[in-house]
Amino acid sequence: MNKDEILAKFSAEPERYYKIRLFQEQGFARKSCSVCKRFFWTLDSARHACPDHSDDTYSFIGNPPTSKRFDYTEAWKQVESFFVKNGHTSISRYPVVCRWRDDLYFTIASIVDFQRVMGSKVVFEFPANPLVVPQTCLRFKDIENVGVTGRHFSSFCMIGQHSIPNNKGYWKDECVDLDFRLLTESFGINKNEITFVEDVWAGGGSFGSSLEYYVRGLELGNAVFTEFQGELGNHTTLDQKIIDMGAGLERFAWITMGTPTAYDCCFGPITQKLFQKIGIDTDSQILTKYFTEIARNLEKFPDLSQVRKAAIKASNLSENHLSKMITPLEGLYMIADHLRTLIFAISDGALPSNVGGGYNLRIILRRIMATIDRLGLKLDLDELIDAHIDYLKHTYPELEQYRAEVKTIINIEVGRYHESKSRMEKIAQNLKAQKKTLNVDDMIRLYESDGVTPDYLKEYDVISEIPDSFYSKLSDLHQSEKKKATEEFDLAGIADTDLLFYKDDPPKFDAKVLKVIKGKFVILDKTSFYARGGGQEPDHGKINGQDVVDVTKHGNVVLHEIKGTAPKEGDTIHCEIDVARRTNITKHHTSTHVVNSSARNVLGSWVWQHSAYKEKDYGRLDVTHHSSLSDDEVKKIENYANMIIQKNLPVTIQEYERGQAEQTFGFRIYQGGVVPVKAVRIVKIEDFDVEACGGTHVKRTGDLGLIKITKTERIQDGVIRMEFVSGQAAIDFVQKQEGDVMNIIKSLGTNREKLLKSFEHAMTDSEAAKKKLKQLIKRTSTTSAKEAIESAKVFGPVKFYNIIEEELDDEFHIAVGDEAIKADPTLIYCALIVKGSGIRIIVFAGEKASFKAGDLVKEISSKLGGSGGGDARFGQGGGKDTSKLNDALDHAEFLIKKTVNA
Repeated sequence: MNKDEILAKFSAEPERYYKIRLFQEQGFARKSCSVCKRFFWTLDSARHACPDHSDDTYSFIGNPPTSKRFDYTEAWKQVESFFVKNGHTSISRYPVVCRWRDDLYFTIASIVDFQRVMGSKVVFEFPANPLVVPQTCLRFKDIENVGVTGRHFSSFCMIGQHSIPNNKGYWKDECVDLDFRLLTESFGINKNEITFVEDVWAGGGSFGSSLEYYVRGLELGNAVFTEFQGELGNHTTLDQKIIDMGAGLERFAWITMGTPTAYDCCFGPITQKLFQKIGIDTDSQILTKYFTEIARNLEKFPDLSQVRKAAIKASNLSENHLSKMITPLEGLYMIADHLRTLIFAISDGALPSNVGGGYNLRIILRRIMATIDRLGLKLDLDELIDAHIDYLKHTYPELEQYRAEVKTIINIEVGRYHESKSRMEKIAQNLKAQKKTLNVDDMIRLYESDGVTPDYLKEYDVISEIPDSFYSKLSDLHQSEKKKATEEFDLAGIADTDLLFYKDDPPKFDAKVLKVIKGKFVILDKTSFYARGGGQEPDHGKINGQDVVDVTKHGNVVLHEIKGTAPKEGDTIHCEIDVARRTNITKHHTSTHVVNSSARNVLGSWVWQHSAYKEKDYGRLDVTHHSSLSDDEVKKIENYANMIIQKNLPVTIQEYERGQAEQTFGFRIYQGGVVPVKAVRIVKIEDFDVEACGGTHVKRTGDLGLIKITKTERIQDGVIRMEFVSGQAAIDFVQKQEGDVMNIIKSLGTNREKLLKSFEHAMTDSEAAKKKLKQLIKRTSTTSAKEAIESAKVFGPVKFYNIIEEELDDEFHIAVGDEAIKADPTLIYCALIVKGSGIRIIVFAGEKASFKAGDLVKEISSKLGGSGGGDARFGQGGGKDTSKLNDALDHAEFLIKKTVNA
């Protein structure tokens, strides 16, 4: 939707879209900007330009227009007090990790708190009307500006003033009146300083007029009146109109303090602590002039480096001022901002990683570390985290309980950064030596493959400036999640299926056939068959004597896929679910909840369910965690889970209105992802666990019998997988293990009491045998190498020896190949070692062989359906296609001949 077209339409009819009672009462005049022609409302008869083009833009720096002074936390208290006195409910911030939307990783605006996706529509659900909220928002599109411009943040507080215009809420007149009084009465701003600019907002298929309000060129807030839906000219009025007023708390503090930057008044004691650490000279007159120029020129130049150059010139800054004051200040401001962002994100359950939104968190942490290195700072991050939380906890008390977890995660990430520095340094040195010019895509590849940040490249003078588009492009790469394609069915006119598995859940029932699709998908008027969903596999059983092999839910209609003859539409038929299968799946589903919460209790608050799978034979749970699990951690999680089973806690299920569920239990309920329904089914295990879940569950934790974790692995950065069994499946697993142990005892000819000692003896004998084998290989390798050289094929200046081996292993051929190319530098030694259904590839190339071993391995591996590589001297790889062994060797010969022109 073209915003310019909407604005032109609305501005042409100001009486309809921008006529506000306050403007008439106070005598505001509507004017057109002499520069850009945008319309604005002002009490200043001398003003002829909009705030973006006025002479007084950012003139509040060093000269605040308010009669009162408030820092970040005090400014919120002032805002909150005003709105509460005027009938608003003050609610706590929502998490910065946006778990209630599957299209967003992070909360980017206060209105997002109350948006819920229902099918293709976005609906608004307010916990109170009207309300005000201090919502922390995260945005990573322009983090290269953070610390430099004086006003850009990666996390900021959006004051959300929201109202639905019904008998409790209000519409345009009341909203603008409140915002005007907030500025004049609470903050003591002269009304002649306030300018309202006409604008529009559009998104998610809806749009409306808006009024941005400015003081001395600083936009403090934007009142959006979301009123219409559809396309301009073919639009309709929304059933539920919304006021979405968003104001920057940082800017409210800044306008009252008049500091050179917004950072100076928004990080409390943190910036002062940083200044003292490095003894920086903060000459206020120089900084006021410089950052005022930065603010005024930011929109005038396409590139941030040009903005800085213009500000340096206009401020008459010397190189000494730049290196001793401006550059360190920019770094310190950025460190303070990025650390605050990490505190909020980690407290709300996000982890720095190489996937999803974790990319943004890892890169800002690495920016912190690169800046600390570049400026030669000695900072205690734990001390800075404490300072941030001590300051913020008065507004956000929940941060206090996550203090230790934040430090743990950040320290782990700092350690990883230091581990990668030597590799990054080699890459940077190599690029610098090559004098290579890097574009944005090159930099993204370097970060994605090797973790090299552009800040690090700048530190090493590989690049002079970080491209403006780098961070926004990187952010875009990891913001979209792929949706699985699902089969589409025409279900128009079919009544919703009565879901018996949420009621009395009879294992046997009779139902009427409403429709049969494609001869195998049966739709019934009611069903006890649980449909696949939330990671739980579907019920199987019989419909009219035919096997049910799959059950899926499309909207509110359940489709049963059968194998066999389909029943006739209109018939009433007998149905029966497989009770044993359902019982086992149900136990594994409740066990998933138990294991998830047990892991969180053992590992830390950052543990969230990433995905889950519940089948009759086992369960699988992927959770967010920074590292692979140790044996001790697995044991602790398993013990914790079984302690919950022994307590035999009740498992209760109750439906709540979605907003009520969120306010009552918090956003931990969204372990399984977004719930796209208004009535939320809450599964609660006493005070141990609570989740929004549509699956089937046992009545008490004691019904699970036993939980056994069978396997754990780190499946991707920041995500670990636990496979487990419970109930009968756990008993079967333990009994199988017992049987395996008994077989080992028999094989060793010992008994249970002496098993460990007998095993140690066997291992000692095995190690001794390996040593003897190595000695034997060493003694015979020289002879075998000579034989290989003698039997090698000669292609001009190169010799090629190859063998397909089915008896000796790779250790033998590594020893022989190494010896052979030492004896004859013109030799290429190639062994294809067949092990079961796989193939191991070993290649050595002498110094004069004219062919790199690694290159030859890649070629051979590709022919065998595998991969491999190496360097000039040695390469190794693998393959699977044993039918192509001779073809692969023929191909190798062809390449060698081609290379040496033989």
